[in-house]
Amino acid sequence: MTALLEASSLAVSLGRRPVLDDVAFTLAPGETVGLVGPNGAGKTTLLRALAGVLKPVRGEVRLEGQPVGSLPHGHFAARVAYLPQGGGSYWAVPVRTLVMLGRLPHRERWSKPETADERAVDTALAATGVEHLAERPVTELSGGERARVLLARALAGEPQLLLADEPVSGLDPYHRLEVMEHLRALSQAGKAVVVVLHDLTLAARFCDRLVLLADGKVAASGPPEEVLTPQRLDSVYRVRAVLGRQGGEPFVVPWDRLGDKDDSSLAEGTG
Repeated sequence: MTALLEASSLAVSLGRRPVLDDVAFTLAPGETVGLVGPNGAGKTTLLRALAGVLKPVRGEVRLEGQPVGSLPHGHFAARVAYLPQGGGSYWAVPVRTLVMLGRLPHRERWSKPETADERAVDTALAATGVEHLAERPVTELSGGERARVLLARALAGEPQLLLADEPVSGLDPYHRLEVMEHLRALSQAGKAVVVVLHDLTLAARFCDRLVLLADGKVAASGPPEEVLTPQRLDSVYRVRAVLGRQGGEPFVVPWDRLGDKDDSSLAEGTG
């Protein structure tokens, strides 16, 4: 299948500090790909580079074969939605007004929303379970409600590709599952999703492929059960985990924190 988004030999630095080195990445329509790895591994940096927010010092990112840096901003914005970690709104605008901002790449400047725009916003509000908040000021929402509203804004643009950085952070278990189910539904409908996740069970259950980052490099890439092996969980995350299946789907529960390699006391007695 032809790649929708791809990166080759990608290297990114923040200031003088190298963060990513020689990273390759591909994404096809219909896929949900999870970026996983410990804190500081480079997940957010990779996502920002794929979104064109960070310029690589080496390599390039291509959308449908075209270098991202050469694409008109409007064309890129209409195709790709980027949902950053911890985004917010500091103005007391109604939720519906904020979500409508996701339609800007599809509208003429200063034009009023049309029927298609209103319909897209309605769909996004319903998909994220926040339609009942449509008239409430964003500043009055809880952190979890605001996270879902920001996801709705990204979805309102009906992007071909969604890049989401920890979209379930701060959500309760019910809404974590709801968001991940919707992301999977997007890819099943032919869209593509790249999502940064710390919850390994959600990553294993809802992603078609995982890219495991460690120290700015790709430690493994492939189907979740080939990436999240006991050996890699030990060497990359420094944890021993319980792995299994429930209802035919995988789960990964970190159980023991492993110490230094010469510290056996934390690794004993777990079977």
